[in-house]
Amino acid sequence: MNIEDPTLASRRLSAAKRVVVKVGSALLVDAQKGRLNRSWLESFVADVARLRQRGQEIVLVSSGAIALGRRHLGLPPGKLRLEESQAAAAVGQIRLAHAYKELLEHYAITVAQVLLTLGDTEQRRRYLNARGTLNTLLALGAVPVINENDTVATAEIRYGDNDRLAARVAQMLGADCLVLLSDIDGLYTANPNEQPDAAFVPTVEEITPQIEAMAGGAGSAMGSGGMQTKIAAAKIAVGAGCHLCIAKGAHAHPLQRIEEGARCTWFLPTATPVAMRKQWIAGTLKPAGEIFVDAGAVRALHAGKSLLPAGVVRSQGRFDRGDTVSIVGPDGAEIARGISAYSDGDASRIAGRQSAEIETVLGFRGRDEIVHRDDLVLLRNP
Repeated sequence: MNIEDPTLASRRLSAAKRVVVKVGSALLVDAQKGRLNRSWLESFVADVARLRQRGQEIVLVSSGAIALGRRHLGLPPGKLRLEESQAAAAVGQIRLAHAYKELLEHYAITVAQVLLTLGDTEQRRRYLNARGTLNTLLALGAVPVINENDTVATAEIRYGDNDRLAARVAQMLGADCLVLLSDIDGLYTANPNEQPDAAFVPTVEEITPQIEAMAGGAGSAMGSGGMQTKIAAAKIAVGAGCHLCIAKGAHAHPLQRIEEGARCTWFLPTATPVAMRKQWIAGTLKPAGEIFVDAGAVRALHAGKSLLPAGVVRSQGRFDRGDTVSIVGPDGAEIARGISAYSDGDASRIAGRQSAEIETVLGFRGRDEIVHRDDLVLLRNP
C-alpha cells in the first residue's frame, strides 16, 4: 500500500486500450421503486461514448436484470428462491438490454448482449468460443453488455456476483483495466460503516492476507457482492496483468470522475496482460504436442510473425484447439511455445498449405494462423 498522486493514478484508465467496466445493481436500479435509474445511466453511457471516441475498447458487465424484473413480476421484497430469480432475470434482461441499446445508439454505438455462465469461462472449448465472439464484437466496433445467464444457471454453477464474472471477462480478453463501479469508493482497513476511523487504502501493490482481512461482508441490499468478492476479483485481474479499480459509481459521469482524480482504490499488477499470458505459456510444464516447422517459419517467428500453415512440416502428439504446443525447428530443438488454434488432426491436414486454402481443406473457415504471435513465446534467440 502507498499513497500516490490521484491524477497520475487515474491515467491508468485513460491509457488503457481495452477496458472492462462492471456496473452494480444499486447504481442502475432505484431501490425504493425497482425502476431503472435512467438519469444516472445516461451520464454513464456518455462516459462510455467518450472513451470509445478516443479509440478505447469497452466491455460492460452489468448487474440489474433481477432487480428490474422482480418489480414487473410483482415478486415480494427479500431473498428470492432460485426459480424466482431466474424468472426475474428473464424479464429484466430484456429491459436492461433495451436501455443500453437505446442510449448507446444515440452515439451511433452498436450494443451486443452476451449471457455467460461459470462454465463459459472455465471450460476450454466454451472459453475459446466466448473469447472469440467477444473479440470479434470489439473488432467490429460493438460494445458487449455481459451478464451472468441467471435464467439457466443453477446454484452450483453460478458466480453469484458480477465482480468475479467481470474479472474473468477481463482475464479472458487480456484487458488492461477493470473498473468495479460500486456503492463504496474503495477499500478501507475496516468496514467504515462500523468503524468511522477506518483508513482509506488508495493503492494495493500486493494482495496479502492483511488486505484480504480488510474485506467485510455483503454490500447493498440490491446486489449480491461485497468487498470480499471485489478482493477475489482483484486477485483474478492482477494475476492476468490487469489494473483493477474500485470506485463509487453513484455520482453522474463516474468514469470521468475517476479520470479527474476522484477517490478510488487501485490494485496494481506486476506485468502487462500480454507479458503475464506469455509467462504462463512459457511456464507450461508439459506441452500437449509438437509442431515441426521449416527454416522459413523459424525466420518468420524470430521476426515477430505468427506461425502460418505454410511453414509447418508436421505435428506430433494429441492436442486440441487451445492447448499449449512446442514449436520445433529443423534441427529438432524447441524454439517456441504457443497456443494452437487447431487440433492435431486439423493442423496435420493444413500443414504446408496457404492460409487461403484452410476452408477448402477443413470445410470451415478457421484462423489464418496455427499459432498467433500474441499466443507465442520464443525460447531461443536466432
